[in-house]
Amino acid sequence: MSLQLASTSGSRAMPRVELFKLFAESGRLQVLALCAEDELSVSELATLLDDSQPQVSRKVAPLRDVGLLEARRDGTRTFLRAVDIEDDPVVADAVAEGRRLCLADGSLSRLPAVIAAREARGVEHFDVLPAEKGASTPTAPEHLAHLAALSPLLPGRQLAIDVGTGDGLVLDVLAPLYQRIIAVDRSRAQLARVAQRVGSRGFHHVSLFEGSYDDAALVERVDVAGGADLVFAGRSLHHASRPAQAVRSLARLLKRGGHLVVLDYLPHDVDTMREQGDVWLGFADAEVRRLLVEAQLTVLAGVPIPAAFHPDGPDASLTWHAWVAMKPPSSGAVT
Repeated sequence: MSLQLASTSGSRAMPRVELFKLFAESGRLQVLALCAEDELSVSELATLLDDSQPQVSRKVAPLRDVGLLEARRDGTRTFLRAVDIEDDPVVADAVAEGRRLCLADGSLSRLPAVIAAREARGVEHFDVLPAEKGASTPTAPEHLAHLAALSPLLPGRQLAIDVGTGDGLVLDVLAPLYQRIIAVDRSRAQLARVAQRVGSRGFHHVSLFEGSYDDAALVERVDVAGGADLVFAGRSLHHASRPAQAVRSLARLLKRGGHLVVLDYLPHDVDTMREQGDVWLGFADAEVRRLLVEAQLTVLAGVPIPAAFHPDGPDASLTWHAWVAMKPPSSGAVT
């Protein structure tokens, strides 16, 4: 019996003895097990395993060569995830043993903190924005016209949730359309600026929530209201440490028949965007559609955002895109 695994030169049959040799090193088992838990970079693996990046790269290489680890580039970073680990009992046993080793040395218990650290820079960035940046309350800029253009796809008009509200500019568009709006942001400094904006506009039906879209208090509040007609995630997904989990959490807030709008960047290589807390350098159209479908949503449209609608700033040169999806009236998703 032989295992069909992909190598860098194509698919080949690996003799069992070679597979056993591959798994003879405990460090490789741990790398494989951790990458089966989540997509991780070499630096994150090094932090989890308390090892050097060169040593981790040495353990990663043979696993990549035989196709057990798949790499994905994100700007200058490479992320690794385990693939086909259930297709062979020997591989499945190796992952189980690696998980046991990771539990024993604490590396598995450190995984949530390492993942959460991806977002920390973004929170810090928005908490220390210059005060003068939020002092004024300009009118809704032209780039928000894309949301008005999407309005025919969004028939519900009761409750809207603005995720990652930032300066609250989107509220200028949402406020006339919805009876109630919850503006969500993790940055207290940002929400203070939004409060000024809401007050000056007389948006008495807009309430603020300090925290994340998956906070239990917000979920309970939305559930009591019967779910949201619209969840608008404007340039928020690239700040999420786990995009797939983020989309599921956003979908959780919707009522049946409610809509999720994700506005974000297509893939780019402007690595300096990480300086303002971006975790990911954009998402391919197919990737976002997959995340939406996996969250049991019906994908309605993918809409390019013209450059003329972009505001001035470090992301003005990037390619923006919006995706619209609906939570089906009955369970199930349609692509």
